[in-house]
Amino acid sequence: SDTIPCLLSPWSEWSDCSVTCGKGMRTRQRMLKSAAELGDCNEELEQVEKCMLPECPIDCEVTEWSQWSECNTSCGKGHMIRTRMIKLEPQFGGMACPETVQRTKCRVRKCLRGPGMEKRRWKEAR
Repeated sequence: SDTIPCLLSPWSEWSDCSVTCGKGMRTRQRMLKSAAELGDCNEELEQVEKCMLPECPIDCEVTEWSQWSECNTSCGKGHMIRTRMIKLEPQFGGMACPETVQRTKCRVRKCLRGPGMEKRRWKEAR
């Protein structure tokens, strides 16, 4: 009894990559055309291969804000700052880093500079 060769359809087109960025897989299939009773068919009906799309974007990551610094003056108007660090720089078109320094105004008690204070000091210094 002659074994009848498998009758196979052509391979399908490759599927789209299984991911939208980075490393994924794609597949293609073919079908048996012959009826099963026409013999055994050991040909593969599916193939899988790796596919690589452009790298996935990586967004910037920053730490929590620090505590506010002390006011930079001992009297009158001044400012204080707080900072945060960049943990991860953005790559491949990821979101840019937000600001890492913030300033805000602060006001400590009024400065006491009444009239005649300078003169008095000058006399004491002599």
